[in-house]
Amino acid sequence: MSRRTTSLLVLAGVAALICARLGVWQLSRLGERRAHNASVAARLRQPPVAPWGLPADTAEQRYRRVVLAGRADYAHEFVLVNRSRDGSPGVHIVTPVRVAGRDTVVLLNRGWIYSPNGTDVDLARWREGDSVTVDGYVEIPSRRPGPGRLSAERDVVAYRWLDAADVARHVGAPVTPYYVVWSAPPGEEQPPPDRPVRVPPPALDEGSHFSYAVQWFSFATVAVVGGAAFARADRRRRG
Repeated sequence: MSRRTTSLLVLAGVAALICARLGVWQLSRLGERRAHNASVAARLRQPPVAPWGLPADTAEQRYRRVVLAGRADYAHEFVLVNRSRDGSPGVHIVTPVRVAGRDTVVLLNRGWIYSPNGTDVDLARWREGDSVTVDGYVEIPSRRPGPGRLSAERDVVAYRWLDAADVARHVGAPVTPYYVVWSAPPGEEQPPPDRPVRVPPPALDEGSHFSYAVQWFSFATVAVVGGAAFARADRRRRG
């Protein structure tokens, strides 16, 4: 066997091992995704509780169903900017809800509305009554680079990400470090035009991990078969 063929076989073997390892990694990611989906689905199936009945561990709070009743504090509501829906720019409206007998204000994500620049909106037209009764789920927002709140010189208070400490100063009371996402009524396909679009729970799909794994294993097979074919051809030429 020539030195050239030997080198090619070594390269083909290394490529096959790398591709196979990447395929195994994608299958591992698929297993993690399935476990995560099962956990989220189990939480969404649990009976709803009041916000005060949530587990103390924030990791266990996420996607738990809750029932919330209180008075909407529209004077201190704000928006989370740059939230897209079906490719359209918009914002999420977050309204503090004051619950009788509780000092801590619960933050309620009432849903998405269109905003051409993903920031500016007229909040007055989207109010839904002084008292609200909500069936929803808990979302734990993640911090992002940079300050949470946009410039204070704006008509609408706006945040890139939920900064609970800053929101508490804005509201004038302690606030929950999470927000409750108001769920749409069962079977609703199109929301009323005068109401924000409720934000659904995350899609529990498996992503592209399986197809990526198949691709990587296919590349590994091509490397092995191609290397073997080249070696056979080289032996015939030299024989």
